[in-house]
Amino acid sequence: MEKISVILPDGARIELNTGSTAYDLAGAIGPRLRKAAVAAVVNDQLVDLSTQLNSGDIVSIVVDHNESGVDVIRHSTAHVMAQAVMRLYPNVKLGIGPTIEEGFYYDFDLEKRISIEDLAIIEAEMKRIVSENLIFEKQIVSKEEAKQIFKDQPYKIELIKEIADETVNIYRQGEFVDLCRGPHLPSTGRIKAFKLLSIAGAYWRGDERRPMLQRIYGTAFPSEKELKEHIQNLEEAERRDHRKLGRELDIFSIDEEFGAGLPLWHPKGAILRKVIEDFWKNEHLKRGYELITTPHIAKVDLWRTSGHWDFYRESMFSPMEVEGTDYVVKPMNCPGHIKVYKSHTRSYRELPIRWAELGTVYRFERSGVLHGLLRVRGFTQDDAHIFCAPDQIEDEILGVIELMTSILKKFGFEEYDVYLSTQPEKFVGMQENWDRATGALRMALEKAGLAYEIDPGEGVFYGPKIDVKIRDALGRSWQCTTIQVDFNLPDRFELAYIGADNQEHRPIMIHRAILGSLERFIGVLIEHYAGAFPVWISPEQVVVLPIADRHNDYAAGVNEKLRGLGARARVDMRTESVNKKIRDAQLQKIPYMLIIGDREVENKQVAVRDRSGNRGPVTFDAFIGELKVNMMPAAVDKFVEAADGGVSQA
Repeated sequence: MEKISVILPDGARIELNTGSTAYDLAGAIGPRLRKAAVAAVVNDQLVDLSTQLNSGDIVSIVVDHNESGVDVIRHSTAHVMAQAVMRLYPNVKLGIGPTIEEGFYYDFDLEKRISIEDLAIIEAEMKRIVSENLIFEKQIVSKEEAKQIFKDQPYKIELIKEIADETVNIYRQGEFVDLCRGPHLPSTGRIKAFKLLSIAGAYWRGDERRPMLQRIYGTAFPSEKELKEHIQNLEEAERRDHRKLGRELDIFSIDEEFGAGLPLWHPKGAILRKVIEDFWKNEHLKRGYELITTPHIAKVDLWRTSGHWDFYRESMFSPMEVEGTDYVVKPMNCPGHIKVYKSHTRSYRELPIRWAELGTVYRFERSGVLHGLLRVRGFTQDDAHIFCAPDQIEDEILGVIELMTSILKKFGFEEYDVYLSTQPEKFVGMQENWDRATGALRMALEKAGLAYEIDPGEGVFYGPKIDVKIRDALGRSWQCTTIQVDFNLPDRFELAYIGADNQEHRPIMIHRAILGSLERFIGVLIEHYAGAFPVWISPEQVVVLPIADRHNDYAAGVNEKLRGLGARARVDMRTESVNKKIRDAQLQKIPYMLIIGDREVENKQVAVRDRSGNRGPVTFDAFIGELKVNMMPAAVDKFVEAADGGVSQA
């Protein structure tokens, strides 16, 4: 029999019989690999294991614990779920069923409203399908043939009509057929562990003018152990949900009468924001940034010049007419910073210019994607723009990275996933600038010692960028810092500086945000700490709890001293038992409780209780000494100075 020779990722060659598949290759390498194999990458394309190989193909086997492998498992499980729903509910119309981070979903148009109790019934049918070990069979058919296959599926017909090619991919397993690019597992029997999680409504194509479908969310893993761990993490994530904790801790609310996606900050939330904002401003001022402020609205013509009106229109709110001129609420802060730059002639001696603004912007997000503080319509970016000469890019990027790591570490984030997004197919600017900017981003990352992945072609049209995702206490990643190099806006607004040669030169503009937005970052903080913030961030740091009315005067004096020192403290003089007061303070996750009774009044002490439990009586000075260590740096000097002044006379 004739042979073919395929190449493994390490350059080794393996001979196989002509007609061999990727699955055959896995078996030729070893039985353990054959058992773990779920898909293959052939010449950089992810494919089914049933794909026939040709001589010279470069092939790697994708296993079940590989990230791509887990995605294939979940994609196949989504098809099994759709098959189960079609078996159980007549006349169902299928939407789409993609994989998402940590799971999958499928949208259905059903006559019956599915309840959470129905998920167990669907799961049972899915297990039957898995036990049937149905083969996932890929077929390539013409668009006309596909229309006949899906003649009773209007949503699939709509998708088929939008396909540019004359042929489409479909997958069959048993009686079920779906429109799909694949790849899939060899058979349904390879699915080992799955769970249906929740139900939600979802407009078809995300358009509220289209039908509302029923979306079933689920997840799948290579093993029951991993699935169990994931379910436990989901339960913990539910306990930490910032929407639930935001309400319980009285931090923020969203009122539909006021407007969807527009958070209202309660007193505790406003204090939390102030702490973060003050810290952010101080850190920037120390590093040579200057603070500026720009209006919330601007004329439409400004956004035409910037290009947002043409390229970002669908995410902008509609214009409002003011004295015959159209204005819009700003979706970005950058044009305002540019106008400040253009307010007078700039010299190369001024560069780099670093301007920072906590600027509130407004973007139209469809109601279906709004999610507490994590996806809103009005939010405050921790924005900054750096105007620099081309040869200053690397140093400025390095400075931003240092600032990022310093700030995020203070908030308790030290694990990141970093991506360098490079030049896309369509771009503006000179190739020389792109090469220099990409090289500067790369060198800065390497000098900073940050491991990173290349995200090829995913830069924005105006320049390459760095994206940083932080990992929280549950290991979840959140988009946070972004650093973008921009050649487009300086050209559009004809920015210039006078160089040493007395000629005009075009500056490079760096857009960067460290936290991303205050709203999203606070939502992440709430979930990261489950609402039990570090002392320096906590909206309330100390609550003083007198046991009886006769202790109120001393408690009020302690509270007054604490507040005079800058601590966020209050005294609870309610006519409740001290145990009830302690319980309420625990529910509010206040770091310190100072309990005042006869002994404390007599000895001029406070009985300290923190999140770990009772600590017993200490002098007021001793407590202040501990508190000042846990306060943010800007407050330490005030505590030191006050403590030295004899605050034990509270």
